[in-house]
Amino acid sequence: MERVLPPSRSLPLFGASATRAVERAASAALPPHALMRKAGLAVARLALAIAPHARQVLVFAGPGNNGGDGFDAAIHLRAAGKYVAIVFVGDEAKLPADARDAHDRARAAGLNIGTDATGTTAPDVVIDALLGVGANRAPSPALAACIGRINGWSCPVLAVDVPSGLDADTGQALGDDAVRATHTLSLLTLKPGLFTGHGRDHAGDVWFDALDVSSDVPPDALLNGADLAQARSRLHGNHKGSFGDVAVIGGASSMAGAALLAARAALAAGAGRVYASPLADDAASLDACRPELMFRRQWWQAADEVLAQTTVVCGCGGGDAVRAVLPRVLSASGRLVLDADALNAIAQDSALQALLRSRAGRGRGTVITPHPLEAARLLGVSVAEVQQDRLHAARDLAQRFGCVALLKGSGTVIAAQAQPPRINPTGNASLATAGTGDVLAGLIGGLWAQAESANPQDIASAAVYRHGRAADLHHAGPLLANDLIDALQRQPA
Repeated sequence: MERVLPPSRSLPLFGASATRAVERAASAALPPHALMRKAGLAVARLALAIAPHARQVLVFAGPGNNGGDGFDAAIHLRAAGKYVAIVFVGDEAKLPADARDAHDRARAAGLNIGTDATGTTAPDVVIDALLGVGANRAPSPALAACIGRINGWSCPVLAVDVPSGLDADTGQALGDDAVRATHTLSLLTLKPGLFTGHGRDHAGDVWFDALDVSSDVPPDALLNGADLAQARSRLHGNHKGSFGDVAVIGGASSMAGAALLAARAALAAGAGRVYASPLADDAASLDACRPELMFRRQWWQAADEVLAQTTVVCGCGGGDAVRAVLPRVLSASGRLVLDADALNAIAQDSALQALLRSRAGRGRGTVITPHPLEAARLLGVSVAEVQQDRLHAARDLAQRFGCVALLKGSGTVIAAQAQPPRINPTGNASLATAGTGDVLAGLIGGLWAQAESANPQDIASAAVYRHGRAADLHHAGPLLANDLIDALQRQPA
């Protein structure tokens, strides 16, 4: 058993369908009920570790195998000397075979199995084993009432596999609410929904136990790990030309700060030279905070070979002015990061969309960094539809435009064609301040410029990991964008 966050390495994630395939293969290789008994023991051990001095344990067991895990855990906790009560929401006659075995053994062990939590005194720890990965619709009224009761207590809550009422694939609540656990033990596989959408808020600290099972089932996604974010070593013989050039195009009238933030972030990432190309006629030609930034008016009109050899970050604070720049940038740039107003302009123009799609066929790499509203505009759907299944939305963007799509938000998703999408586990609401997205775009550009032949999905994943990690190390409260850049420079490699 291991605590998942922060992950030292990238980890495979399996949705409900893939998890069931892993479970079927594992069960076929073991004696009857053996896998559930392993699961119940793992749940009990973590409950004891979370609340070693707890005297009263309340287990909520649902109508499926998740409930069976709860019954089995209750048996072990009773044996450990705890007072254990079980609230069972289901029909004994309809329990699956494994869960029925666990239920019968719990009753034989003398455990108190009731059907209603009304009047239950406040427990020292709660185990949520109501609904598992198979849940795909809003909980029944009886289950919803139990979820509300669990959320009303202030004691530690351990969810088995996923918090009940949360979609294991998407991280969205299936009904009006889902259990807000302090800890979640993901069994057999790690589920994507624990790390994106509302999953992070509902799952609490995520733990993982593979139950000694290995599988060749391909994962549905990957969880970003610190192994992706290691900085490139700098040899003594290197010089600024060894670390690539970045050009930041943006900063229309009254929005110059966005482009400056992106350019400063590219410098902080280690790019050798960074050019700022403002779109405002009255833009300054010097950044007093970073005088090493070089300002180039209408840089995008440089020769084709210059654009082809430079990593371009376009759109930060670009306003309507960025639209006139995009045909040239989309056609000639070698490596291109598109953010903010560039994405809004592309969403409104089919000709620009065609130019974006054509880049992949010409061997030109592109990373787009939309937030949910920008993603919705690009896909022609609502923000709610994007958020309902963030993995699907990111994959759709990557497929539609032939690029790497980085869908920002809680559990940022990084998708690429013919590759498993990645979910980023770092970051928090400290980043909910103006300009932090511009910093991310510049950071991607700065890291990409230094890589001779890197996979842009890996570059984007490393950037968003480091970006979020800076927020995780922040003391508290909002993290201002310029302070974020300073934090990125101080961040250990």
